[in-house]
Amino acid sequence: MSIDHDNYSDDYIRQILSEVKTVAVVGASANNVRPSYFVVKYLLSKGFDVIPVNPGHAGREIAGVMTAADLQSIERPIDMVDIFRNSQAAAGVVDEALRLDPLPKVIWMQLSVRNEEAAAKAEAAGVKVVMNRCPKIEYARLCGEIGWAGVRSGVISSKKPSMQSGFQRFGIVVRKD
Repeated sequence: MSIDHDNYSDDYIRQILSEVKTVAVVGASANNVRPSYFVVKYLLSKGFDVIPVNPGHAGREIAGVMTAADLQSIERPIDMVDIFRNSQAAAGVVDEALRLDPLPKVIWMQLSVRNEEAAAKAEAAGVKVVMNRCPKIEYARLCGEIGWAGVRSGVISSKKPSMQSGFQRFGIVVRKD
C-alpha cells in the first residue's frame, strides 16, 4: 500500500494515534517553551507512555519523565518514534529505530521534517510513516479540542467524544462507518 505523504487520511492518523501507547520523542527539550516539551507534556496528559530522548539530558527528567540518551537505551518496546530533529538528521534516527527489536509500529516526523529516503526505508520494513505533522495537533484536531481555540479542524462529527479520566480529557472520535 502506497501512502501519499502529502495527504494523510483522518482514518490513517486516527488509527495510529488510537493504537500506539509508547512514544519515544527524539529531540525532546527540557526548555518548557520549546514545542518538543509541549508535545511530551500533551501526550503524557493523554495517557501515552512517553520517553524523551536527548543525549545531553540523559538520566534527568523532562516534563517529569526520565530522559533516555538514545533509542537503544530504552528498555521497553516503542510503538512510535516521534522525530524532533531536522530532515537530514531524521535519516539517522530512522536507521536507529530500524535496529530496535521489536520494530516500532510508526515513525512520525514533526512539522517541517521530511525525508523521503528514510520514509521509504521504514515502510519497506513494515513501519508506518507520517511526515510533516505533529501528533499533538492531530490528536487535538481529531478529538475536537483544537476547536475550543477557534481553529477549524476539518472534522465534522455528530458523535460526542468519549470522556476519559483527567481534566477535560477527550479521546479521539472513532468513526464506525
